Amino acid sequence: MSEQSAPSPTPAVEPSSDPSAVLPQEISSALKRDSAGLVAAIIQQHDTNEVLMLGWMDDEALRRTMTTGRVTFYSRSRQEYWRKGDTSGHVQFVKSLALDCDGDALLVRVDQVGAACHTGTRTCFDGRDVTVVTGHRD
Repeated sequence: MSEQSAPSPTPAVEPSSDPSAVLPQEISSALKRDSAGLVAAIIQQHDTNEVLMLGWMDDEALRRTMTTGRVTFYSRSRQEYWRKGDTSGHVQFVKSLALDCDGDALLVRVDQVGAACHTGTRTCFDGRDVTVVTGHRD
């Protein structure tokens, strides 16, 4: 990953009008962010466990995800927030959220409507298998 400056987000989704609306301190302090202030968010279908995609969140995107019932990401390329499904209709309804043991990744379990991938496939991993040597337990 290339070094990026800290994001200067331009909200695509309006932030809360409540000026005290911030990510709870216990969650914010548990996160380990990259040099751009972002944390990886793995998106998983809640009932089938299929891994749908990976996106990026800063504190504000995570707060919006936690408080609206819809997944919001921070776009590294556009440097703005985007709520999944606002333009495509392929909405992600939040079912649960967990931090990993190191605080450097999030697992967001969702009910996905339609395709999760911007290419139109169900997941960002469909048809992208790589040939590997498989390991076996002895």
